[in-house]
Amino acid sequence: MRLYYASIVASSTLFLFYGIACLAFDRMKRDFERFGLSRLRTLTGTLEVLGALGLLAGFFWPPLVPLSAGGLALMMLVGIVARIRVLDSLAQTLPALVLMCMNLYIVWYALGLAGRRWPH
Repeated sequence: MRLYYASIVASSTLFLFYGIACLAFDRMKRDFERFGLSRLRTLTGTLEVLGALGLLAGFFWPPLVPLSAGGLALMMLVGIVARIRVLDSLAQTLPALVLMCMNLYIVWYALGLAGRRWPH
């Protein structure tokens, strides 16, 4: 359970940072231009901040956790595809991959799948 809560805190912190960076910093603007996704930068930053806030609000209303984490995982999948499309290195793609996996773990745990045994 500690890993679950630590993952929520880490993911929400990172997505707050990345979301604000996406909205405010020129480096992120250049990255979105490089991906050919300039028109989606503001939407992406806004969704990252909302997803992070949704994870934190999930401490008070748990149904928000799998929804927020699922949305963030999906966004990271799109980010991975965008990075592959422009031939970014594994090192450049790794943060999105780690965040996608972290949020998939949060969804898995939040939905109660962590305690279930798989059929033999």
